[in-house]
Amino acid sequence: MAVGILGGVFDPPHVGHVALARAALDRLGLERLLVLVVADPGHKLATTPAETRLELTRLAFADVPEATVELDDHARTVDSLEARKPENAVFILGADEFVGFSGWKRPERVLELARLAVATRPGTSDERVREARARLAATDRVVFFEMRAVPVSSSEIRERVALSESIDGLVPPRVASEIARLGLYASAE
Repeated sequence: MAVGILGGVFDPPHVGHVALARAALDRLGLERLLVLVVADPGHKLATTPAETRLELTRLAFADVPEATVELDDHARTVDSLEARKPENAVFILGADEFVGFSGWKRPERVLELARLAVATRPGTSDERVREARARLAATDRVVFFEMRAVPVSSSEIRERVALSESIDGLVPPRVASEIARLGLYASAE
């Protein structure tokens, strides 16, 4: 059975991340899901320390029994996969991330180490997805699955908290409680 890998900054983790994980588990028949919280992302700024994001992510995925949440010390996907050398792995990402996949560090090596499972949903055009797939040499290593749109982003959540607006329904309740308890994201970015 394949293991799914879902990586991210998770600053904070939200219901869209959990929905992506559940859709992948359901549609791809995955046995396990490894959720990797990138400690020091090379592609974006994390506003919260890695250990805090790790704990928030553990809370977010607490109701997904197939999921194990770990800290990933590698800033780039290829480096993480090289270190782990997972067997029969499927790296999960959204179509919005897939359209930029050819710009990742060593994308062809990523495809050698794991298949890609791309969640299609409204918001990213089919044409852009087809163009991104056509740029790859190993198109047979990419599978697509559908999921319902979950219109939420981590930056939106941080902005709402900074404005003292509700984040109910945008993050799992345990995550919302921990954000409030720790006073996270209270100041504007």
